Amino acid sequence: MLGRIGAAGLLVIALSACAGGGGSAGAPATGETGTTAKPPAPTSAAPSAPSSPPAARTPAQGDEVRRTLSRMSVEEKVGQLFMPVLYGTSADSVSGENQARYGAQTPAKVIARYHLGGVILFPANVKSTAQVVGLTNGMQRASPRVPLLIGTDQENGLVSRMSALMTRFPGASQIGSTQKTSMSRAVAKATGAELRAVGVNLDFAPVADVNINPRNPVIGQRAFGDDPARVAGMVSAAVKGFGDAGIAATAKHFPGHGDTNVDSHTGLPVIKHTRAEWERVDAPPFKAAIAAGVDAVMSAHIVFPKLDPSGDPATLSKPILTGLLREKLGFRGVISTDALNMEGVRKKYADGEVAVRAVLAGADLLLMPYDFPKAYHAVLAAAKSGKISRQRLDQSVTRLLTLKQARGILHEAPVASAERAAKVLRSAEHRALAARVTRAAR
Repeated sequence: MLGRIGAAGLLVIALSACAGGGGSAGAPATGETGTTAKPPAPTSAAPSAPSSPPAARTPAQGDEVRRTLSRMSVEEKVGQLFMPVLYGTSADSVSGENQARYGAQTPAKVIARYHLGGVILFPANVKSTAQVVGLTNGMQRASPRVPLLIGTDQENGLVSRMSALMTRFPGASQIGSTQKTSMSRAVAKATGAELRAVGVNLDFAPVADVNINPRNPVIGQRAFGDDPARVAGMVSAAVKGFGDAGIAATAKHFPGHGDTNVDSHTGLPVIKHTRAEWERVDAPPFKAAIAAGVDAVMSAHIVFPKLDPSGDPATLSKPILTGLLREKLGFRGVISTDALNMEGVRKKYADGEVAVRAVLAGADLLLMPYDFPKAYHAVLAAAKSGKISRQRLDQSVTRLLTLKQARGILHEAPVASAERAAKVLRSAEHRALAARVTRAAR
């Protein structure tokens, strides 16, 4: 991946935000602060937003999702499962990288060609507030039948893909050190308001890993701490804060990436916790996120032999994604893979097979395949042959459409406003909140 990216500024993609990347992604250093003024409550100047999704859909909501699903071709359904990174700063940016990777020159043409369900933004897509607003609005116009999930990794701290524009809030470890869940919720709400203002509707945050290994090369300060109960409280509060802002939240990296000393971008970590240790250490934050109504849970490219002895990473493990996350923990939302361009998930299988196996394991959203055409066509062929049954495909698409409905984008995405966004991003209220959290950290 490192050698094949090519586009200026997007070498960062090889270090996906999802399970790592740190400062190499153009993110700010830790210890960021805002102003020192006494903060009022965070502003709510972003577009009006639905609150956290209800625990269950009403019959009318379910009917609308089913009607949308019934009008989709198998190609459109398969496209809904994918969230690649696209190249350029506008929907009509002509890029040789897009042509080489997707067979279409512009983000808009890639979206239309593959009926994409979503797109993830990286720092090279971000130049200015007005530019990002134009980009997200343009990409949504390219997907008129079903609006896009537009995601990014804005964890704050080390992994902050939108740091060029947004308030620099302290990262999770600093927030966790305050021992105040109210601060976790407030920062998530403010972060969500800023993302929503520029047209982003999904954040791959919060990190729900319990960082008990001081040699962990990818989590570290991205976690709220090393105490399962404290991390669980902070994660629950963050999920609610994103919901307050109308942003879909993602708890990551299931079943828990906190006790690793191998980087899953370049290798395949093995966690040797017993089932009892997993229940005690790793599970509580994910249980808390689910109880708080989290929209999505991201898998980890880690082997967890006591949860699945096959040797496959959790991303490709039906016992972990379906048996544990779905059936034992009762999660009904979207399961996202971590980035499929990472070596941790590509050790055993080719790129097309990785994507198919992830769906069969229980994943709904396939993030950043290394070879997108191979992944897309492999899933499409598996769906047409019956290897991925119609029922299995419809389950994933239904979950994705339900998430979009819960966030108000099933049929028409809100149009972002550069003028409104300028009032929300780095507002005095948000900078003051960042300063207050920094002062409270110990």
